[in-house]
Amino acid sequence: MKILVITGSPRKNGNSNTLADNFIKGAQDAGHSVVRFDSAFKNVHPCIACDKCGMNGQCVFKDDFEFVKENIVGADVVVFATPMYYFGISAQIKAVIDRFYAINGQISVPKKAVLLMTYADTSAKEAQPIISHYETMISYLKWSDAGKVIAPGVWSQGDVNNTQYPKQAYELGKNLSI
Repeated sequence: MKILVITGSPRKNGNSNTLADNFIKGAQDAGHSVVRFDSAFKNVHPCIACDKCGMNGQCVFKDDFEFVKENIVGADVVVFATPMYYFGISAQIKAVIDRFYAINGQISVPKKAVLLMTYADTSAKEAQPIISHYETMISYLKWSDAGKVIAPGVWSQGDVNNTQYPKQAYELGKNLSI
């Protein structure tokens, strides 16, 4: 199975990246092919709604999104790993998702998706905006949810290490099936 992991944290050793690392290890241990795109360390220009791509063509920007485009079309699973920033996904991962517009026709086919999310609060209601965005997006794209790891109460870098969430991410990666 081909898996594309898109991360959104600007902390290299941040909590959501820790979940991504564990998910990837589980997926690789199960024999899956995994590529990773760390959006916070890449150059992805925000979509400017010029519509030159026509939702299924060439984007006017030539930047690191090309890697996503090359890997998402053939992926069986797309993983989104993000911290919560002001009750939403990080701007870095949002810029990548907004650029999906240019390849909409190529990626609106059945695939699976995974959400790995961390946030400082402990209220489940605080996670709902991101979960709702994720579920709405994958429904629109005709993708199905293959699982979520939602890690509350992890504020400082490394807090997630003392929880069950890295193991849950590993097991989710290891037990993926088409």
